[in-house]
Amino acid sequence: MNKLPNAKRAQILSMLCEGSSMRSISRIADVSINTVSGLLEAAGEACLAFHDETVRGVKAKRVQCDEIWAFCYAKQRNVETAKAAPAEAGDLWTWTAIDADSKLIVSWLVGGSDAGYAHKFMQDVASRLANRVQLTTDGLKAYLTAVEDAFGADIDYAQLVKMFGETAHPPGRYSPAVCTGARKERIEGSPNPKHINTSFVERQNLTTRMSMRRFTCLTNAFSKKAANHVHMVALYTVFYNFVRLHKTVKCSPAMAAGVTGKLWSMEDVVALIDAKAEAPKARGSYKPRAPEAGAISN
Repeated sequence: MNKLPNAKRAQILSMLCEGSSMRSISRIADVSINTVSGLLEAAGEACLAFHDETVRGVKAKRVQCDEIWAFCYAKQRNVETAKAAPAEAGDLWTWTAIDADSKLIVSWLVGGSDAGYAHKFMQDVASRLANRVQLTTDGLKAYLTAVEDAFGADIDYAQLVKMFGETAHPPGRYSPAVCTGARKERIEGSPNPKHINTSFVERQNLTTRMSMRRFTCLTNAFSKKAANHVHMVALYTVFYNFVRLHKTVKCSPAMAAGVTGKLWSMEDVVALIDAKAEAPKARGSYKPRAPEAGAISN
């Protein structure tokens, strides 16, 4: 099978992580949409495995968690009337845990917003931390049991519960409710009230929507396949953690967190894809089949 040059593949992956749609990339890079989709799939699988293996033993002090909404094929309320909707159609939530100091994305999970996903997410967060941390989440009730099951008493945990009031004007189609305040609630341990906030992870949500086209609201760039949605989040997470310079920490988040000692390039991500790919089998090779049980072998 023909393989694109490394520079071309790095260009395509960079554009995917900078908010370009797959069809615009196919036009600019002069490749087919299937090539872009295939490269995204390969990159997503390689980046998923790399993050799972590498982002371990993170020495963080403060971790913030939040969920960001998107959808696959159709919004949940429109799935029943959607034409030929696949089984995975509907709302998709991306759970994110970020180190408030290094800005490293410690863990992420794509799925629903129920207690099962909260439990799975928190188990993964706990497995990647090397020490006791102060954890802040929003007021989602599913976090309460999930955090307790994952950390027990070895956590300083608080929730920032936002309160919303009526809109000041007649509600429109995209008019959010007005936030009237926030309440800090200690759940476990001794969290420092000064650091009970979700500002950094909520700012990361904005970066996510700006950097991945399929998260952009009010467009037709939403994910049509849930698998591609996961592949894109996996690719973007490695790009954000290892390749992208963060203006606050003046290096990549992975460098600030001590996970890596160098600033990566997108060519390094391409190398991950090649390393994960299976070695091609020699054509025309013949391997004698082992005799079956009970067969006579000369």
